[in-house]
Amino acid sequence: MPAGLGEFDRISRFFKPLAAGIEGALELQDDAALISPPSGEELAVTTDAMVEGVHYLAGEDPARLARKLLRVNLSDLAAMGARPVAYTLTTVLPKSVGDDWLARLAAGLASDQEAFGLHLIGGDSVSTTGPVVLSVTALGAVPKGRALTRSGARPGDRVFVSGTLGDGALGLMAAKGELPHLSPGDVEALSSRYHLPTPRTGLGPRLLQLASACMDVSDGLPGDLAHICEASGVGARVEVERLPLSEAARRAIDADRSLLSTALSGGDDYELLFTAPPAAMEAIGGIAAELGIPLTPIGEIVEGDGVALVDRDGRPIENLHGWTHF
Repeated sequence: MPAGLGEFDRISRFFKPLAAGIEGALELQDDAALISPPSGEELAVTTDAMVEGVHYLAGEDPARLARKLLRVNLSDLAAMGARPVAYTLTTVLPKSVGDDWLARLAAGLASDQEAFGLHLIGGDSVSTTGPVVLSVTALGAVPKGRALTRSGARPGDRVFVSGTLGDGALGLMAAKGELPHLSPGDVEALSSRYHLPTPRTGLGPRLLQLASACMDVSDGLPGDLAHICEASGVGARVEVERLPLSEAARRAIDADRSLLSTALSGGDDYELLFTAPPAAMEAIGGIAAELGIPLTPIGEIVEGDGVALVDRDGRPIENLHGWTHF
């Protein structure tokens, strides 16, 4: 550690305040937290890690980084229809990371804890000679036996996506200065979506009675929809022209058509991808209007396997694949 607070003093100063308000955290003084889901509910648990230089750019503001770390986990909870409850945090830090950096990290966590209604309940802190690694395990509550999964899609179901697609991947390019043809306003709009996605925590629980399958779009639409198809034993047909794009993304693609592949397959959007029977379309439209979130039907679940991407005339579109980590 650099000169400054030691491990336990850091926990006391920066992280103990984040545990205030949830009894089971035990003020971060014990070996484990105690969490009991409310009667009739069960816990959904998810873990995501972020590595400096892989999942975020070096020099990132720790406060904004903390918010993204929390939000990508909240997106997983939303995809199962769960409401956020609590989380644990693991920090793997080189000795060059000082107290000021941790203070900014804690400030970002505090901001989004308040926004999304959850608390820190524990974690771990270790040192490393490598890059910064941060990991959150998030817990959410969902009515027992009703969680959304990837395995419920059936032929005839419609395929929906929330919000807009492509902003995350194009936003990374914008943040790295790789889209020089865009206006400063479009660069800011796209890079903001990459740095700070919006988890659909209000939408997920509303889909419990309507959606047949659900997941979030983290690795690109074609690859993620393929996961739903594989788990459900079905295929899917998606009309690429119907995919929702932000104005900034549309202008980027109009200027360089090769960016369409990046937008669809690059990932980092953290929107909800779900299927639902045709009878649910009116109710889904009502939820979209009530929440102010576009919920766009982009295709249909079919017999067979795999994901077919087609143009407006039904002709196949090739070479669009999702992000893979290995």
